[in-house]
Parts: sequence; structure tokens; C-alpha cells
Amino acid sequence: MGLSLRELSELSGVSAPMLSQVERGDTSPTLTVAGKIATGLELTLSQLLRLDEAEHVVVVPKGSGRTRERGGHRTEELTPAVPGQRADVSRHTLEPGASTGGPSDPPMHEAGARETALVLGGTLTLVVDGEDHKLSEGDAVTFDADLPHHFENRDKAPCEFVAVVAAGLRRS
Repeated sequence: MGLSLRELSELSGVSAPMLSQVERGDTSPTLTVAGKIATGLELTLSQLLRLDEAEHVVVVPKGSGRTRERGGHRTEELTPAVPGQRADVSRHTLEPGASTGGPSDPPMHEAGARETALVLGGTLTLVVDGEDHKLSEGDAVTFDADLPHHFENRDKAPCEFVAVVAAGLRRS
């Protein structure tokens, strides 16, 4: 990152001598101090502590992701649940008339999140801020996921799509 101890001290609120002791391994920071250092570096605590690197390659075999079903909407999480994950990939199946949520549901993604969806089969309607976007098999869409949105299947056949949500790419 190219920061001096003094610059990091100013950004984090942790004294330069304390940062020096942590850097040399002379002391272990408390969680509070580690959190301040992470904030100063614009990282999460998990990223700072490298908790997100337990495994460098994680294969999720077909059909073995975490699943949930609600009202004709089936979701399979394809990204492993590891700390510090910055993007999530999921496969969705919507039965005819089903949706991923409703117009009054609050956004479920953090500020600055972006979402890309790829329709694998069927037709899909994305509703973002009350505006409809019709998508067909093979179509992809990218949008600000922190806006009110949901997907609907207005067709008479099931629809399948993959969604990728990248968290917090814009700074607030």
C-alpha cells in the first residue's frame, strides 16, 4: 500500500509506536486496535487478518451449494462461506409467477454493491426502482444492487439465472 507508519497512524487513529510494535511482532493488537488499523487501510478486519485465505481453491460440486426455497424461488449459493468474501455467486430458479422479493422489500445488499445476472433459461423480468427490464435466455444485466430491486418470472415456464453480487465497490 506504500503508507508510512505516520500516514497509517493518521488514517487509523493508532499511534505510530504501537503500529511499529505490531509490525515487528513485539505485541499483538487488541481487536479494537486491529479494527482501527483495518479501517485505516480500508479493509475489513477479516481481510486484514487474512481469515479469508483458509483455502486457496474451493470447489463446489454441482448441486452441493447451500440451498433455500421460498414461494417458488429456489437459490443455491455457489460461493463458499468464508470470511472476507467480496463476491457471491448464486443460481436461482423461479417457478412461473414467483419472484425473488417484492417491490416494498428493502435492498439486501450493502451500499456500493453491484449485481450481474445471466439468464440461463426462460424469461426473466428485473424490476429496479420500479422500472421493468425484460431478459431472455443468454441476456445479462448489471446494476447497482443497493437500489430496491427484485426478479420476477412472468412466464408460464420456470426460469433459471445466475447472479453475481460484488460487495461495496463504490466508497460511501
